Amino acid sequence: MAELPSKVHLTSHPICLKIRGPLMYEDENQCTWHHFVMDQGGDLQVRLCQVNIPSGHMALTTSPLTSSTMPSMWTLHLGKRYLDSMGWFWRIVNHVKEDDMEEMNLKLMKDS
Repeated sequence: MAELPSKVHLTSHPICLKIRGPLMYEDENQCTWHHFVMDQGGDLQVRLCQVNIPSGHMALTTSPLTSSTMPSMWTLHLGKRYLDSMGWFWRIVNHVKEDDMEEMNLKLMKDS
């Protein structure tokens, strides 16, 4: 019988995510996160998926594309949301781990 995937909701979030390459962020533990921008009916959301790429294999960049469209850094603020480098707050919609892969969804807080 096949094992069902185990999905766990996480309450411990990365403290800081810094841009490290096109579509890539790195947290304080040198874990890499790939990001996807989503527009959910006018609400801007970002999906971050942890990927296994050694930090030495990522080209460091601050290309105009990544630096102008995405914040260069997110910092955990009061444990429940992130403050980005452009001064915007992002609510943590969910943070789950399923079959050893972490995924976190952030939603831009329009009133921040």
